[in-house]
Amino acid sequence: MTKLRVAIVGAGPAGIYAADILLKAERKFDVSIDLFDRLPAPYGLVRYGVAPDHPRIKGIINALREVLDRGDIRVFGNVDFGKDITLDDLKRHYHAVIFATGAVRDADLNIPGIDLEGSYGAADFVSWFDGHPDVPREWPLTATSVAVIGNGNVALDVSRMLAKPAEDLLSTEIPQNVYEGLKASPVTDVHVFGRRGPAQVKFTPLELRELGELNDVDMILYDEDFEYDEASKTAIASNKQVMVIDKVLQKWRERPVGNASRRLHLHFYARPLEVVGDDNGHVAAFRYERTRPDAEGGVVGTGEIREVPIQAIYRAVGYFGSPLDGIPFDKRHGVIPNREGVALHKGSNDVVPGVYATGWIKRGPVGLIGHTKSDAMETIRHVINGEGSWWNPEAPSEQAVIDLLDSRGVKYTDLEGWHNLDQHEIALGEPHGRARVKVVPRDEMIAISRAEAPVN
Repeated sequence: MTKLRVAIVGAGPAGIYAADILLKAERKFDVSIDLFDRLPAPYGLVRYGVAPDHPRIKGIINALREVLDRGDIRVFGNVDFGKDITLDDLKRHYHAVIFATGAVRDADLNIPGIDLEGSYGAADFVSWFDGHPDVPREWPLTATSVAVIGNGNVALDVSRMLAKPAEDLLSTEIPQNVYEGLKASPVTDVHVFGRRGPAQVKFTPLELRELGELNDVDMILYDEDFEYDEASKTAIASNKQVMVIDKVLQKWRERPVGNASRRLHLHFYARPLEVVGDDNGHVAAFRYERTRPDAEGGVVGTGEIREVPIQAIYRAVGYFGSPLDGIPFDKRHGVIPNREGVALHKGSNDVVPGVYATGWIKRGPVGLIGHTKSDAMETIRHVINGEGSWWNPEAPSEQAVIDLLDSRGVKYTDLEGWHNLDQHEIALGEPHGRARVKVVPRDEMIAISRAEAPVN
């Protein structure tokens, strides 16, 4: 074999890093890589999972762009695995596939009332404010008091976007429909609930600091949450990140409050019990049990039940992977069963020939984007050394895949198409002094990418 043909499903950071590492790796054969994504534009969660007021993280796109713009990786956007192209198709045209599909749906929070009207998953809300083409254009922002369940960065993103004055987002790439929705929101109070204490949160210091920089928003903390036990004191003294987080929270406790039009409340030691509904089946309150430290970094219940009136609730308790047609799936952990990125049959742990995984679909939704590189390196090592389990494709030519998609009428987008869309969005933003204005409707994204609509 002179050329290894590899398909990568997922054009976010995990997929792009895997492609880049494979092309740069020492090997005894040539490599040809096709990158597929169900969305018309690349970059995955960096484009559709990071809040628009995070330009530093958005800057990761620049590094990913450099990889794609080299021209040695083909990109096929708007191609849905399992529908537009199947596992059997991949076996006919490639020696191996790497799945880098991430984890894009919300993890469950199994408490009574979580399915009431006015209860939402954080991932869906993030997709809305990031202009994801597959979510409705409108979002029901009618609540004055909102609860956000979770003590990680996604909970902070959701809380910040709910509380932040919409005008302060106009310099970002926020879609126009999102700006209008947030501007009309009547919200006055956002309550963030975490099961454990301030020394055990999963926030990063940078995200937490940003929360305190909001205009016209009071930060409300409660003294009872800061009676630290020895385990918390040890965590603060021994962990620099925990120490910084504690300093930020302590400064907020000293701030004067009462003059802002909106309030952001941080509640710790709150174990979710129930979302209480009204007579119309709509969210009316959040009920929780007050917890306390267990002296080992965890918490135990106190039996004290509290209730906060709200009209909407967002669960931000983590992301979860989705199953893929014909590929083993671990329903408990939301991942492809694997050993160092080599897919395994569920139950027997036998290797699935030709199938690999990287990113969150490999290890679950933990870690930052930087972890994705080391993830990909591990997987690629096995791809390079796994010739014995590669497929034997009948039609490995690069043209064969194009012919297949064309024969099925798939309106795929390519790298040139992304450049068309990118330039169009930048042009939309220029008159308003904005980095870009995202195009949201899928059909419009496709038309612009494929030069089937005028690009202004």
